[in-house]
Amino acid sequence: MALVLNDEQTMLRDNARGFLAKNAPIAHLRALRDNRDADGFSRALWKNFVEMGWAGILIPQDYGGLELGYVEAGVVMEELGRTLTPSPFLSTAVLAATAIVRVGTDKQKEGYLPKIVAGELIATLAVDETAKHHPGNIAMPAARAGNGFKLSGTKTFVIDGHVASLLIVAARTAGKTGDTSGLTLFLVDAKSPGVRAERTATVDTHNAARITFEDVNVSADNVLGKIDAGWDVLEGVLNAGRAAVASEMVGASEEAFSRTVAYLKERKQFGKAIGEFQALQHRAAHLYCELEVTRAAVLKALQTLDDAYDRAGAIVSVAKARAGLSATLAVQEGVQMHGGIGMTDEFDIGLFMKRVRVCQELFGDSNFHADRLARLNRY
Repeated sequence: MALVLNDEQTMLRDNARGFLAKNAPIAHLRALRDNRDADGFSRALWKNFVEMGWAGILIPQDYGGLELGYVEAGVVMEELGRTLTPSPFLSTAVLAATAIVRVGTDKQKEGYLPKIVAGELIATLAVDETAKHHPGNIAMPAARAGNGFKLSGTKTFVIDGHVASLLIVAARTAGKTGDTSGLTLFLVDAKSPGVRAERTATVDTHNAARITFEDVNVSADNVLGKIDAGWDVLEGVLNAGRAAVASEMVGASEEAFSRTVAYLKERKQFGKAIGEFQALQHRAAHLYCELEVTRAAVLKALQTLDDAYDRAGAIVSVAKARAGLSATLAVQEGVQMHGGIGMTDEFDIGLFMKRVRVCQELFGDSNFHADRLARLNRY
């Protein structure tokens, strides 16, 4: 398959870019930060997303969705990266929608998917329990209690966890920490007794939370997928999230690069634009090539998720690792080429650096995915 967008995907990209540039510029992020907004995102803007169908991009038409694919979801994520727009799109329309569509029962799909499409439900995935992403180290127990389970433990860096109504929680029903078997996914009402969410302040002004579970009862009807067999499901959902975050980093890094090139043409030193200096031209050319290779890798990962979802792990790790490295290079070069002004809060380039730093860690940094790729290729 050609590594280019088709006409419909290009139209979606252009529409999303125009809408976000007008309704959610960088000033929108600054306003949320400076006003210490309790939600951390604009519900009015999310309603606009819902009206345009973005919340249902991955949801079948039978439940009111658009039934498109991961390429289209990646297109939206890329444009969100260009404007650094906080929204529940990743947590709800990508992670939660993927999990429920893939392994939800008919009752679960009928109960949750139409609400996601209508913007009535914000849902998220709760996986990690330590500072670094490592799903293989899930230790949170889910003990059998009556006809259901009882959850106790803590999940860290849960995206949109403080505003989510539904939590998809990965917990251990068998085995020991480090085992891929014995994991189960649960659908947990965020208002259940014993659930406590504490918003986490992140440097990029986006949303995350630390969620504590104290003897939270979950019925057997709220098991998502099969008991003790949640690892493959979790890996698939995380792959979708990783590819989406890689797409966001493509958007952020290309916007940072574009702003940097514009500055090179404007800033004058020794009577000429600094972009005329060969050393800076070489650095800009190198960065451009890195971003183009990354764009191709990310698009290939999204296409593979659409065409061979269960075999997308390796290419997704390639895409996430490359996106992290090239985006880091893009924002570092951007700050350096802007000089002293690039270090100030008043100038936007620093906001891109902060967001890229968080995205690099989200669902595994470049080192995590280099190691994961080596392990996948060993078997």
